[in-house]
Amino acid sequence: MTTAIAATKNAQDLTPREIVAELDRYIVGQGDAKRAVAVAMRNRYRRERLPERVRKEVAPKNILMIGPTGVGKTEIARRLATLAGAPFLKVEATKYTEVGYVGRDVESMVRDLAEAAVRMVSDERRADVREAADNAAVERVVDILHPETRGPQPATPNPFAASLGSIFGNAFANQQPQHAAPQPAPRTLPDDEAASVRASARADVQRGFYDVRLIEIEVEEAAQLPIGMIGGGEPGAMGGGDMSEMLGGLLPKKKVQKRVTVADARRIFAQQEADKLIDMDAVKREALRRAADHGIVFIDEIDKVAGREGARGPDVSREGVQRDILPIVEGSTVQTKHGPLSTDHVLFIAAGAFHVSKPSDLIPELQGRFPVRVELDSLTASDFETILTQPENALIGQYKALLGTDGVDLDVTADAIAEIAQIAMRVNEQTENIGARRLHTVLERVLDEIAFRAPEEGGRLVIDAAYVRERLDSIAGNADLSSFIL
Repeated sequence: MTTAIAATKNAQDLTPREIVAELDRYIVGQGDAKRAVAVAMRNRYRRERLPERVRKEVAPKNILMIGPTGVGKTEIARRLATLAGAPFLKVEATKYTEVGYVGRDVESMVRDLAEAAVRMVSDERRADVREAADNAAVERVVDILHPETRGPQPATPNPFAASLGSIFGNAFANQQPQHAAPQPAPRTLPDDEAASVRASARADVQRGFYDVRLIEIEVEEAAQLPIGMIGGGEPGAMGGGDMSEMLGGLLPKKKVQKRVTVADARRIFAQQEADKLIDMDAVKREALRRAADHGIVFIDEIDKVAGREGARGPDVSREGVQRDILPIVEGSTVQTKHGPLSTDHVLFIAAGAFHVSKPSDLIPELQGRFPVRVELDSLTASDFETILTQPENALIGQYKALLGTDGVDLDVTADAIAEIAQIAMRVNEQTENIGARRLHTVLERVLDEIAFRAPEEGGRLVIDAAYVRERLDSIAGNADLSSFIL
């Protein structure tokens, strides 16, 4: 009942209990971690209701998740971001190095978050104008199919002369191109007849009558410069990036003729028309605001940079990475190509197994920036059975749907599910514990033969415990063999 209520509410109206219920639809167990992220999400909306002078003082309580791989750490953060409609970024702590070593700069995680936010807002704006863009695309297709019905077109200025004119003066801007592009033929039919022809053609295009017909369209391509990267920076960083992108407003776009189907032309035209209808400056402003107020950064493998003091050799940069991450987590302003982005109110969720190291091996300043700590439990055989059957994205349901496309009605009995769970648990205990990811390996082995024969045989197939043991006992019973196959 709670889930049904949550589905009808906006994200900002969800209570922590309803947020946990939503997460329960996809993730088994881990109640403490779900409660922690639910409270963190709710606190964000509580903060928005505060007066301005108080709001800016309330910082998010970052979360440190401790638990073995495959128990749901990443999935909890990803589902939370989807539920909140927030910009989300998952990064691996191990790919960053301190300044002076080969590797990525830690500030790139903030630039990547800005890119994710711009993509999210841009997709939303495209969805808002999709109908208008589709209608405009259809009109352009009709113009190509029936040029005799096309109305007068405005003259197209010379973009290169206009660009040079903005730099060198009006002498360039006023010049006309020596070889102007051919203009479309003017309308040759009377207005009433042209309107009738266009209406009929428009209806045919919309219902897909012309989808496979080939037509020739003009496509704009950005001018490419053979210069590559300048400034020594990363893509998206201030002072670095692709030269063609930096001079995008100066260089004219190259127009090329392409022969495509009407269906492809509609898609290309719809994208071009949507670009015209969207105010990208407004998109960037909203994206930066949303990333700053609602962004979530998931830093995985944080335990791999938790080096002990006095480390030597390849571990020398571990503490340096932590010290570089610290100001980002504390709150700082990073310059992105879309504008400055403050991380003061970005929620950071760090996660790690901490098999070799422990949270106290992190530098004290970084430990203090993750005040909420939750331990995730290792999964049991009972949890495996639940994962196989109950979540909305349950593995058994996925395999049934896949084989159903080949006409196979797959029936996995309860004792077979229990046997698969027990074998997965036993292999995790004998080799490396990789959590629920072991179920993928075991199921692939069980269904390998069926998936191979499915297109030829079809029909109803029943998998019981005996069949599972037949497929897996010879492997699961041999610790050396299972470490390579399962």
